[in-house]
Amino acid sequence: MEANVNRDSFAYGCDSVRLENGPFKVHAVSEQYKTATPYVRRDFYKITLFRGISRLHYADQGILVDRPALTFSNPLVPYSWEPVSERWTGYYCQFTEEFINVRDRAHFSLQDSPLFKIGGNPVCFLSEEQYATAENLFRKMIEEEASDYVHKYDVIGNYVNLIIHEALRMQPAATVNRSSSAAVRITMSFMELLEKQFPVHSPSQALSLKTAGDYAKHLTVHVNHLNHAVREVTGKATTVHIRERIIAEAKLLLRNTDWSIADIAYSLGFDYPAYFNNFFKKQTGMTPRSAKLV
Repeated sequence: MEANVNRDSFAYGCDSVRLENGPFKVHAVSEQYKTATPYVRRDFYKITLFRGISRLHYADQGILVDRPALTFSNPLVPYSWEPVSERWTGYYCQFTEEFINVRDRAHFSLQDSPLFKIGGNPVCFLSEEQYATAENLFRKMIEEEASDYVHKYDVIGNYVNLIIHEALRMQPAATVNRSSSAAVRITMSFMELLEKQFPVHSPSQALSLKTAGDYAKHLTVHVNHLNHAVREVTGKATTVHIRERIIAEAKLLLRNTDWSIADIAYSLGFDYPAYFNNFFKKQTGMTPRSAKLV
C-alpha cells in the first residue's frame, strides 16, 4: 500500500531556515518552480535527491547540477538554488546532527564527513541504478514516518545512514580517508570560521574578520602557521580563500539586493567604496556597478 506522501514545492523545502516539529522530516517533491531560493544558512542538515537542472550556490562554489544527483548541505554553510529548468522532481530530508548521533553509537560527526564538511563537494552525481537505490531509501523513509511503529525514527535514522554510506561508496578513496593531521584541523577551523561571517544580512553588519591575521588571532595560531596549513591542505593561500569568499558574497549582494555599492563595500569590510571598486574590478574584470546591472 502506498504511503500518504506529503508533496511540497521545491521552494518550500529550501526556503525553510529552521526545522519545525521535531529533529527530522522527509518529503517527496513533484512541482514546477521558477524562482531562486534565498542564499542563507539553515539550522539543519539536508540531503536532496532530484532530477532537474539547477545551479547550486554553496559557499563560494557555483555548481551546475544537470543530471540526477544527491546533494548534501551543512547548517554552517549558506546555500541557494537557482532554477534552470522548470521541472524538478525528487525527495529531500532534513535532520539535526543529534538525530543521527543519538542513533549512532560511534558518534560519528557529520562535520567530519567528506559529504558535509566545509570545503568539500556537496554534489554526488548518480547513474540511473544509483538513483533508483537512493529513491527506494527515500520512499522507505516516507512510509516509515507515516507508520505507527514506536521505533520508526530509529529505522529512519538507519535509512539516512544508508544513503550517506551509499554516497561515500561513490567517493574516491582518497576523499573518504580523511587525514587527522594538525594542518587539516586548522584548515577546517579556518574554513568554518570564514563561512560563519556570511551571509551578510544587513548593510550595518560589517565583517568582523578581514585578514589572515584576524583569523589567526581568533584561532590562537601564528599567521604563518595558519597560512602554511591552509596552503598544504587546499593548495591555496589563506588570503585567496578570504578574497574569493568576499567576491562571491559581493556578487550575491550586487545581484540580489537594492543596497548601494557604498553599503555593500562597508558591509564587506572596506573603509571606502573606492577601495571596494578597485578590489572588485581587479578580481572580476568588471566594476561593481556593471555587475549590478548584469
